[in-house]
Amino acid sequence: MSANNTKPSRRQFLGTAGLIGAGAVLASCAPATAATPAKANLDVAIANFALNLEYLEAAFYLAAVGRIAELPGGSAQVILPDGFDGKTAVPFKDAAVAAYAQEIAQDELNHVLFLRKVLGTAAVDRPVLDIGPAFAAAANAAAGATLTPAFNPYLNDLFFLHGAFIFEDVGVTAYKGAARLVTDDSANGILESAAGILAVEAYHAGEIRTLLYAQKDVVTPYGVTVEQLIQKISDLRGKVGGGKDQGLTVGGKANIVVADENSVAYSRSTAEVLAIVYLGGAGKGGFFPNGLNGALK
Repeated sequence: MSANNTKPSRRQFLGTAGLIGAGAVLASCAPATAATPAKANLDVAIANFALNLEYLEAAFYLAAVGRIAELPGGSAQVILPDGFDGKTAVPFKDAAVAAYAQEIAQDELNHVLFLRKVLGTAAVDRPVLDIGPAFAAAANAAAGATLTPAFNPYLNDLFFLHGAFIFEDVGVTAYKGAARLVTDDSANGILESAAGILAVEAYHAGEIRTLLYAQKDVVTPYGVTVEQLIQKISDLRGKVGGGKDQGLTVGGKANIVVADENSVAYSRSTAEVLAIVYLGGAGKGGFFPNGLNGALK
C-alpha cells in the first residue's frame, strides 16, 4: 500500500501529524465556521485514535473467546470482571454465536496488527482497558438504576451480544466521521484502508443486530425485553454521542441497518466517540480509565 503497493508510504503517512498537538487536532474536528484552511496532515493522530478503539474491541472479543493472551500492544492492565480471566471462553450455548465470536475476535486482532504495522514506531501502546466493571457501569447508566445482578457480557450468549452491541455501531460512526480528515487518499493508502476497516465493522454491527433482533422479545433478567434493553443502551449512546443512534426497531419495523433518512451511515466526531467510550467522563473514564494514548484523547 505504498509506492510498491505492499504497504502505505511511511513518508506520505507520517507527514507532520506527530508535530501537531491535541488542541489543534481537536479543533480540526469541529464544524467549519469560516473559510476552510488547507487540510493539515493528521493521519498519524487519526490512525492512533483508531488503534485505541481497535485495542478495546480486540480485548473484548479475545477475552470472550478465551484468547486475551494474544492481545498485542504492551503490558497495560486489562480489567476484567471478578472471576473471569479471559483465558476461558464464554460458555456459549449456540455454536453459531461461538463461531461468530471467534471470527470477529480474529478480525479485531488483525485490525490492531495492521494499524500497528502501518504506523510503525509511531504506533501508540495499548492503554489501560476496562472491559469488566465498565460494562456494568454502562448498563446501569442506560437503565438509570443499579442492575442486579451486575451486567456481565461474559456470562452467556445473550449478554455477550449486548456487550458487542455497545461497541460495534460506535466503530462504524467513528471511522465514517474521520474519513474527511484523512490526507493520504492514494491507491491502497490510509483512506482506502480505513474504508475497508469501516466496512468490516459495519458487517460486524449488522451481524450483532441481526442476532439480537431474533431474540428481541426474550425477557432479560432485568425484567425488560432484549428490544427494550437495547433501546436503553442506544438512547444513552445517543444522549452522550450526538444523537445518531437507533435501537433494534424504528416505528415498529426491524432496524438492522442504522442510517439517516437517506440511508447513509452516521458520522461521529472525535469528541462524540470519546463521550461514549469514556461513559461521559472528561478526558478519561469508562472503558479507558486513564484515557486514550496519542494526540486525540
